[in-house]
Amino acid sequence: MERLQEGESKVILFFSNSNISPKAEYDKRLEAARTLASAWDLKLVEDIYDHQAWLEAVKGYENEPEKGRRCPVCFNFSFARTAAFARERGIPAFTSTLTVSPHKSAAVIADTGAKYPEFRFYDFKKKDGFKRSQILSRELGLYHQHYCGCEFSLRDMNKKKGKHDHDPK
Repeated sequence: MERLQEGESKVILFFSNSNISPKAEYDKRLEAARTLASAWDLKLVEDIYDHQAWLEAVKGYENEPEKGRRCPVCFNFSFARTAAFARERGIPAFTSTLTVSPHKSAAVIADTGAKYPEFRFYDFKKKDGFKRSQILSRELGLYHQHYCGCEFSLRDMNKKKGKHDHDPK
């Protein structure tokens, strides 16, 4: 938020995360977004949670590893919804905070976003962006997720940890 608010643009948060599963995880992340919006005095708009539509979009990619071919399809699903939201409201540009994560490829995010004329690419990892996000998250007491969000990422994380359930802890 610090970097986005440096410019003259008005920032609106759009929470479009139909990929997140289970719903309880979605709710935790949405509550963190609400806390952030309140702390920064920003408007937060929640997209309709449609996990079934997301599952249809990534069908055939369920066994792809994290950072595999499923990720750009997932990004595209959310970017298409975000672009539609922006167009409907006359918002000239949007970006994604996905690039703050060291677990996400900025190049893949940039390539996926380039399909949308309204998309503005920022690599929020640069200039210690991830480190700064961690500091701000601790200060605000934000929930820290342990996997990307989808059940396939959770499944793979649990396999690596030798767990057989779907508990993200």
